[in-house]
Amino acid sequence: MTRAEFAEWCSQKPRLLDGATGSNLLLAGMPRGVCAEAWILEHPQPLVRLQRGYIAAGSEIVYAPTFGGNRLALALHGLEDQAARINRELVALSLSAAEGRALVAGDMTTTGRAVEPLGEMSYQQLLDVYREQAEALLEGGVQLFAVETMMGVSECAAAVEAIRSLCELPVICTLSLQADGKAYFDGTGTEAAETLEAIGADAVGVNCSVGPDQLESVVRMMKSSCALPIAAKPNAGLPRILDTGEAVYSMDAAGFARGMLALKNAGASLLGGCCGTTPAYLQALRAALGI
Repeated sequence: MTRAEFAEWCSQKPRLLDGATGSNLLLAGMPRGVCAEAWILEHPQPLVRLQRGYIAAGSEIVYAPTFGGNRLALALHGLEDQAARINRELVALSLSAAEGRALVAGDMTTTGRAVEPLGEMSYQQLLDVYREQAEALLEGGVQLFAVETMMGVSECAAAVEAIRSLCELPVICTLSLQADGKAYFDGTGTEAAETLEAIGADAVGVNCSVGPDQLESVVRMMKSSCALPIAAKPNAGLPRILDTGEAVYSMDAAGFARGMLALKNAGASLLGGCCGTTPAYLQALRAALGI
């Protein structure tokens, strides 16, 4: 899909993204604290079942499980030198799961390190980290990119610039924003929308952080700040942590779908879920949208 085709596709009707990956894999038996990317390659079936469940529920884009596939994240598990292989193999797994029934996006996220002068990472270092991962995702065969759960405008810019130095595939870029629209590292939702539109993103928005009930004003603000499609992929509300360490989210599928309708009315046209959501949440959302 070209960037022009993606823009036309987004304009036709609301489009469904997928839901959470990590929280569902934990429920499927993935231990806490392991490298999720390596665990998935050793135990592929839970991921395949999950992504096929999302597609059956109506998801038109699924995110390859490469969320923590950048060199810095993999270094926490001693796997930085295997970054290219891990990303390629995870993309192949999602392409196999999708069977051509949904687009597969290469998933990239924050390194957790702020850019100078707020942190110790130089912009060039961050650019190199993201370019390395994006190149591997391209080699794996992704059809677009999803840059998500970003903590600041500067790192979003580095990720989008890295991708644009390699290809012209569509890029969806979403930040984890506070309810007032501020990013955790630098900038705001408004600044992100304006900046990312200027440097070549194809959709911008918000994901993770809180539930849809707290993001209506943020979505409206981002919609008024750019001409791009707006993506909304919030959590199933706020979690309550049990004594076992398990997170229980506050919104059921019906409540989540109602909250997402408000975000659609505020201007979001790419709709999905993050932590705590399952294929049942996407199925409820699809029914609520009537698509």
